[in-house]
Amino acid sequence: MRLREKGGKRQEMPCHHTLEAYLHAYLDGTGIGADPKGPLFRTVGRGTGRLTRTALPQANVYAMVQRRAVVTGIGARIGNHTFRATGITAYLRNGGTLENAAAMANHASTRTTQLYGRRREDVSLDEVEQIKV
Repeated sequence: MRLREKGGKRQEMPCHHTLEAYLHAYLDGTGIGADPKGPLFRTVGRGTGRLTRTALPQANVYAMVQRRAVVTGIGARIGNHTFRATGITAYLRNGGTLENAAAMANHASTRTTQLYGRRREDVSLDEVEQIKV
């Protein structure tokens, strides 16, 4: 995957096989696979229901995520950083290293990555059992 991130940063990294399958299905289903230079996420033309060549604005993406969250019963405001934090947390919980998580997130410091990784919220029974009174 070649990503353009906030501040014009560019990053390349391998694509997870599940994401690759979803992307292929999306490209095939929308018919935009034949337009590799065009935006991946696009606006829908009024009255046509068809994708245009115009990139979907960030505010529209946020509103779309909010609508989907409400439909699924999620009351909290969520956005791209929510997904980022969830991905980093899942990676770390599954045995990933903080250093690799920082590299994947394109963070200059592992301290930034630690802000996203919400592992410290979980306290295991083993940890509690270490309390001796």
